[in-house]
Amino acid sequence: MRLYLYVIEARGLPEHGGDGGGGPYYARAKVGKQRARTREVEARGGGASAAAAEWNEELVLEVDGGEAVEVGVARRREGRGRCGREVVGRVKLPVPAAAVPAGRRRRTTVPPTWFTLQPKHHRRRKKGAGAAAEAADCGKILLTFSLHGENSDNTVIHSSPCSSSRSDTDIEFERSTYWEHSSSNSGTVDSPRSFVIERSSLENSDRSAQANSNSNSEDDDLIEPSAATAKGTSDIEPMVPDASFEEAMEIMKSKSIPDMPEDLSGGVMFDHTYLVDSKNLNSLVFGPDSQFSKELRELQGTTDYEEQPWTWNNNNPPSLTRTCQYTKGATKFMKAVKTIEEQTYLKADGKSYVIMTRVRTPEVPFGNCFEVVMLYKIIHYPESSSGEGMSHLTVSYNVEFLQSTMMKSMIEGSVRDGLKENFESYAEILSRHVKIADSAGMDKERLLAPLQTDHQSDIRLAYKYFCNFTVISTVIMALYVLVHIFLSRPGPLMGLEFKGLDLPDTFGELIISGILVLQLERLLSMISRFVEARVQRGSDHGIKANGDGWLLTVALLEATSLPPVSSGSVDPYVVFSCNGITRTSSVQLQTHDPQWNEIMEFDAMEEPPATLDVEVFNFDGPFDLAVSLGHAEINFLKHTSAELADIWVPLEGKLAQTCQSRLHLRIFLENTKGPETSMREYLSKMEKEVGKKLHVQSPHRNATFQKLFGLPHEEFLIADYACSLKRKLPLQGRLFLSARIVGFYANLFGHKTKFFFLWEDVEEIEELTPSFTTVGTPSLLFVLKSGRGLDAKNGAKSQDKEGRLKFQFHSFASFSKASRTIIGLWKTKSSAIEQRAKLEEDQEDENYVDLNDVQSVLSIGDVPLSKEYTLELPIDADLLMGVFDGGPLEAKAMSRVGCLDYAATPWQDARPGVLERHASYKFNRYMSIFGGEVVSTQLRLPSDDGDGWTVYDVITLRNVPFGDFFRVHLRHNIRSVEAASSEAATSSGSRCEILVGIEWVKRSKFQKRIARNICEKLAHRAKEVLEAAAREIAPAVSG
Repeated sequence: MRLYLYVIEARGLPEHGGDGGGGPYYARAKVGKQRARTREVEARGGGASAAAAEWNEELVLEVDGGEAVEVGVARRREGRGRCGREVVGRVKLPVPAAAVPAGRRRRTTVPPTWFTLQPKHHRRRKKGAGAAAEAADCGKILLTFSLHGENSDNTVIHSSPCSSSRSDTDIEFERSTYWEHSSSNSGTVDSPRSFVIERSSLENSDRSAQANSNSNSEDDDLIEPSAATAKGTSDIEPMVPDASFEEAMEIMKSKSIPDMPEDLSGGVMFDHTYLVDSKNLNSLVFGPDSQFSKELRELQGTTDYEEQPWTWNNNNPPSLTRTCQYTKGATKFMKAVKTIEEQTYLKADGKSYVIMTRVRTPEVPFGNCFEVVMLYKIIHYPESSSGEGMSHLTVSYNVEFLQSTMMKSMIEGSVRDGLKENFESYAEILSRHVKIADSAGMDKERLLAPLQTDHQSDIRLAYKYFCNFTVISTVIMALYVLVHIFLSRPGPLMGLEFKGLDLPDTFGELIISGILVLQLERLLSMISRFVEARVQRGSDHGIKANGDGWLLTVALLEATSLPPVSSGSVDPYVVFSCNGITRTSSVQLQTHDPQWNEIMEFDAMEEPPATLDVEVFNFDGPFDLAVSLGHAEINFLKHTSAELADIWVPLEGKLAQTCQSRLHLRIFLENTKGPETSMREYLSKMEKEVGKKLHVQSPHRNATFQKLFGLPHEEFLIADYACSLKRKLPLQGRLFLSARIVGFYANLFGHKTKFFFLWEDVEEIEELTPSFTTVGTPSLLFVLKSGRGLDAKNGAKSQDKEGRLKFQFHSFASFSKASRTIIGLWKTKSSAIEQRAKLEEDQEDENYVDLNDVQSVLSIGDVPLSKEYTLELPIDADLLMGVFDGGPLEAKAMSRVGCLDYAATPWQDARPGVLERHASYKFNRYMSIFGGEVVSTQLRLPSDDGDGWTVYDVITLRNVPFGDFFRVHLRHNIRSVEAASSEAATSSGSRCEILVGIEWVKRSKFQKRIARNICEKLAHRAKEVLEAAAREIAPAVSG
């Protein structure tokens, strides 16, 4: 049987001991060899030469049938150089000794009762007042206790009112649940514990107590009956049966605290989102006889589990409480121990649930010094895109110390480790019952939803665009002039006026007319831009990603404080680059604080990307030297997913840093294959390149690697090697290899050195022969690209004139294995980037028309062409046509005008009298800031009069903004003419006409700007090509 003894207070205690020393009081209980005691408290005045002490503590003891329970009060002696304890008084409790029949449930509860304390060396009583006074001098103690049989259903909830070190809320709760009834000789206190005591139970308890008092003659006069026995149930409602748990949750809606409490100071131990509504998750975790709890106990080896029903506690505010007792299974941190867990609902409004639990383990070392408080928060989330309910479960904890101890830090560390191990199994079992949501995916949907649905109306946009001083002043002035015209009468003709021509009569009228014309011109320009902007969309906005693997989604929200440009107006757009893939935003009109709200997705990548390059340009045509307003590089390894989900990126560059320009992005990087599948596929691929087996590292080793370099959870360790870093003094450490980084860590007498750089920053890896400086061992030299890896500069051996950092590692335990693995990983990474670029190029080829389409366009000739240049050159037309023959003349001419990697196919017969070929080249940076590539299809045919040639050139531009919106048509008309020489003789020359036109594939608001820019740049380039060819031919002709 188990005895729950609650020690409330004692009164009438003697002020001083017989030796004159006094000290703090404590209560102790004894059953056989078992001992239990309360904390020590200082006495407070209780009257003349009497003291009182208050404990409010619960003691739990195992009692066999017939064993005596002795409760006493003692104090620690102090003073006169002596120490020890002095027993003030003691009393034997009237515990029934009758055996409990098998299969029968029995509980005996004694309400709060005053017991008179007897001295330790009690003599046989004598009649008279002296004996009574002797007993009264020891004082009295207020106790309540409950005795449970082995088969008891434990319907009483055993809370744990604690010492003064507990929170103020708990102390206030405890004090509010009992009160003292004033009396001259004795007082009674209602039980502070949440007892569910029916009147019949109380009567049985009173009769049982009376029977025991009759059988113990020594204690006949020690029990003072409680005057508030029946009143003790006034604030307690019956227990909540299993069937009415849902009803209790409904009642809690109106009684919950309004605010959501903060997480406890110890930290968040559990944080997951599940595809289940909060109400069902609450019932699964905390409902009576939960299947989840049963499976969790089986996994953790929990035994002797006793779960009390939920009961109402009419405090302020009311709450549901229950107590669970069990023996916790042994773990690697502690042995099997008995545990008492008290659970209390603080909030249950139907959407959010907050449950506070207090866990006590008195059997562990220093178990009476602390208790663990955990706060479970189940928060309702909006439904997922599939319509499933979602909820978020977080568990935070704190360790509350009931008394001071030197082992505080050790206890906190042990509790943290134990909870971490416990919640690993907790998450495993919970995932069997409810589906865990991909937190990144859910956050992505939630954060991107407003961008996909929040479209401003035309009226609101027009109001925002036109609500400025220019428009308002223009409208007012125009209305004012119109009213003046209607109110005025026509005057006589004066000066140079005639019928139909009315000139200003004064300089004031002339100035006013000019101002009004300028304002109207500006207003019409704004209206034109607004109408064009309504039909314009970014070329990459809304394009969905394809494939399975690592998907990158970038939401471009806004920019602030973009720098001005020389032209005055700023038309910004953003270019994103990642792993050789480029995405371009739309162009915003004349604003330094643009708002895009556009979403761009990158196609799936087999390997996780390391960086995202961002650059903001001012648009002024694809062939102008575009002004960069600022740029930035986002390293995925240096930011958590939460940071990337809403990040302000400061732009670099002289102009951007001066204006403190920033870009607002939301970036989501997710793996559709799952971490395990992706990791195994990557290692399998690496094994083929490296030529040896690569083992999956343990979760603990991966976690240590991630924590060491501050890496995200998706970064996994491939291999690590002991080696030395070559510097002025060799530094022994360890080299770590992962899918994206090469890291080094060393700890020399507490001085830690660590750094890492990206695989994609490595330009070259060299194997160096053994030397004296490398202790006679071969070494590996990493050469980074210019300007890259500057964060790891502290570990570099040197830096060359080009700004490339060099890292040298030697003294590997097995150089061949390490070298083969490192070089294999680097080659795979570099080749993967090239393959991605080629794949993107092939995909772009599919977007362009084939040769038949081009021929049909050329044959129809419905693209209007405008004549841009006419040249007369002293070179024969047939000689000048050598610039289109694909020989050295053409190569020299194209290279001089900035065309790189020029290549052309031989001319072939397309149809009778028509030759066809293809050419490709790249623009240099002077020609176009974007570089850009050109794919050209050319047709050559004789002119109609037979005096020359006509060359059609259909140009397709790539990797330039809006390159897929149009195709450029060039036509060269080269005719033979008679040219006069300086000697008055005639010689053969040529006249060249260059015509340019644009075929629009997609509509754009920038058609006029693009057309003007292209006609100017490409026509000028065609002119320069012919002039360069003429300069090359002229010396040969004259010679």
